[in-house]
Amino acid sequence: MRQLLTGARIFTGETILDGHGLLVGDGRILDILAPGRGTPAVDRSVALEPGDLLAPGFLDIQVNGGGGFLFNAQSTADAALAIAAAHRRFGTTGLLPTVITDTPDCHRAAAAAAVDAVARPGGGVLGIHFEGPFISPQRAGAHDPRFVRAPDDADLEVLCGLPARMPGGRVLLTLAPECVEDAALSRLMAAGVILSVGHTMANAERVVQAFDLGVRGVTHLFNAMPGIANRQPGPAGAALSDGRPWCGLIVDGHHVHPLTMRAALAARPRGRTMLVTDAMPPTGTDAASFELNGRTIHRRDGRLVLGDGTLAGADLDMATAVRNAGSLIGLPLEECLRMASLYPAEFLGMAGERGRIAPGWRADLVLLRPDLTVRGTWVDGDWRAADAG
Repeated sequence: MRQLLTGARIFTGETILDGHGLLVGDGRILDILAPGRGTPAVDRSVALEPGDLLAPGFLDIQVNGGGGFLFNAQSTADAALAIAAAHRRFGTTGLLPTVITDTPDCHRAAAAAAVDAVARPGGGVLGIHFEGPFISPQRAGAHDPRFVRAPDDADLEVLCGLPARMPGGRVLLTLAPECVEDAALSRLMAAGVILSVGHTMANAERVVQAFDLGVRGVTHLFNAMPGIANRQPGPAGAALSDGRPWCGLIVDGHHVHPLTMRAALAARPRGRTMLVTDAMPPTGTDAASFELNGRTIHRRDGRLVLGDGTLAGADLDMATAVRNAGSLIGLPLEECLRMASLYPAEFLGMAGERGRIAPGWRADLVLLRPDLTVRGTWVDGDWRAADAG
């Protein structure tokens, strides 16, 4: 069905256009119509609210849960799709359900669930993110240290076979590079697994070696890693001084101080820092707590914490992260939006499909009110109001 969307401003991924129309059909963007052009033949015309903003749908590479579901505890395709549906209310049209450090059986179930969910059109599941278990036990954070371990041949065989089982999907693995040998890193990347540094005690030199090998990302920069010191820059210092990796940033005002985030963005090249939510089951619900590997996580004052105050994911959605990037860091709106769409698309190798509004790209869109709350989304050209659940 060909639809013409008019009335709202359009953010293309580069600039904001006024007075233009957007023609979509068969799940794709067909054209951006400048003022004064004739009206094309369409099946439906949709007049949007003046002052609203059409933008590329948000992409989130780190989503542990939402809508009451936790991917570790409910490692099924239906749970992954329910998590994606919960986050769609907040503008996220594509995400990687994330399974943190757990048993091999849990990880294998999550992998099978992701394969199934990716194959379901319009579901919003883009693949899977394994955050662990090949991490530093000294930087486990809220991960259960019982399950932290080094990879063996069976692990590598499963992970290396997963991209081929998931056509069009993405497999992301967060690991501590000091805990995984170079040969294993190279084998994983050759198989199509995207690697990211995280939950690590590695020194800066080891992290740069990982970047030299082709490791592409840094997971939740500054969190679950040593801070920067004058003679020990650590993983964060390596990330700030090296323009190659993409870095995820949890912009909730709790995980990283706003001044630290500003310093990071000043140091790093534009286009290499992206917003992530690290969201947990309470997103989209009024739940006050949930269980993670037998431990209660409490929702308090905008944070998710263990009983000892350790942060355990984030009480955050992507629309709020976009607003926070403006209010806490002081970024222009266009850059806030790119950090939630274009940059993660580029990190995942999905540029040309997602992250822009341009002819031929996917019709995955978010409609934002003037206050940047979400009115609704299109996924593959299909509309869903945010208040529809």
